[in-house]
Amino acid sequence: MDISGYKKNNSKSHVVASVVPEITKTEPCWLGIDEAGRGPVLGPMVYGIAYCPISMKDKLKDMGLADSKTLSEEKRESLMNSIDEAKDYMGWIVNILAPNAISNGMLRRCKYNLNAISHDTAIGLVQKAIEKGVNVKEVYVDTVGPPEKYQAKLEGIFPDLKITVAKKADALYSIVSGASICAKVCRDHCVKEWEFKEGIEVDNFGSGYPGDPNTKNFMKEQLDPVFGFPQLVRFGWSTAYNVIDEKCVSVCWEDDEDEEEKAKRPRSVLTMFSEKTEPQLKRHKYFKDNCLKNVDSF
Repeated sequence: MDISGYKKNNSKSHVVASVVPEITKTEPCWLGIDEAGRGPVLGPMVYGIAYCPISMKDKLKDMGLADSKTLSEEKRESLMNSIDEAKDYMGWIVNILAPNAISNGMLRRCKYNLNAISHDTAIGLVQKAIEKGVNVKEVYVDTVGPPEKYQAKLEGIFPDLKITVAKKADALYSIVSGASICAKVCRDHCVKEWEFKEGIEVDNFGSGYPGDPNTKNFMKEQLDPVFGFPQLVRFGWSTAYNVIDEKCVSVCWEDDEDEEEKAKRPRSVLTMFSEKTEPQLKRHKYFKDNCLKNVDSF
């Protein structure tokens, strides 16, 4: 799995895909979706899909695919090699969601929460497979949120496909297990081979989960009082922003300033002789960015 494109700029999300097997363009295929790295405060979250002809389901069982969380790192790498060796009939795509891209979405004015990010990424990967010519007929998804609602949402977007959304789908369907392995192996490589653009050197930052002592030490040692954390950290996680609120320099934005405090500012004597005009309210940047205007009539 070549993640060199992501390593060149790990501040942006990146898609990596296998070659599409010719047989998957003609025969009806099933496609599985799963993710890796949803919970950690460090590193990217990776969404993966795997697909192959429905007629070859038994080959995946013989391959020994299983939920990546139940496998050792060595076993995952071995199975990833097996998936690549099955390139005549099996393909995959992964989307590496950069940690600061996740943070930017979660912290922007119109919140883009993790469930919405997950849903949109999964939908995008299915669309990408179809655009590449894969003859997708069945889709199996490890759920994010209530499975019934998620399934109804996907069925509305892909009415011609048979959609199955289930809890623990990565343990129930071998094609989802394949997607799980692709996503997990990709994330492992991204984290292991992480290049700090901030110029720091770190021997061990742990698994990235908030409870990991090595991760806690990393976040404690690398906290900057002005800029916060390196880009490896997801600023949108409470683990991160609680530390920033407590330890970093506080900032007061103009929009946050209390009107009463503004009134206390000293005023120039010239304002006493200026022509009285109606006060002009300053429009918030949010309205400008979204091209919103006042409505004069209905």
